Amino acid sequence: MLAQIAQEPKGDYFIARRYYKVDYKFWGFIRKPGESWANAHMVMLNEQQKLAPDRELGKLGSDNGYEYKFYGNFSGETVYEPASNGFYPEFILKGYELRNISPAPIFKTLGALDPQRRIIAKPY
Repeated sequence: MLAQIAQEPKGDYFIARRYYKVDYKFWGFIRKPGESWANAHMVMLNEQQKLAPDRELGKLGSDNGYEYKFYGNFSGETVYEPASNGFYPEFILKGYELRNISPAPIFKTLGALDPQRRIIAKPY
């Protein structure tokens, strides 16, 4: 996985990994191309210009664990998510492309991708 990340071309996009949890409203992790998942940011999506992929399909959380190429930018604002009692950067989504529906794991925590578990794992 590290070799694949190192070969990602630089550009005006981000790599995004959906991290769906039933009880939380954050979207998932976003990182710059070529950077480690350890440097990724958990984000709240601003969907005023483009709906998130799962919301666009009308199937919330159906893309848990999927990897995308995201187009957009960080607004510079932080958003409070009450269920996790956390503040997350806001990402304004302008477009996306699906990259992989079963990418390599980025979590060490067992059950990290289980939508029912109230854990917030950090990628490595």
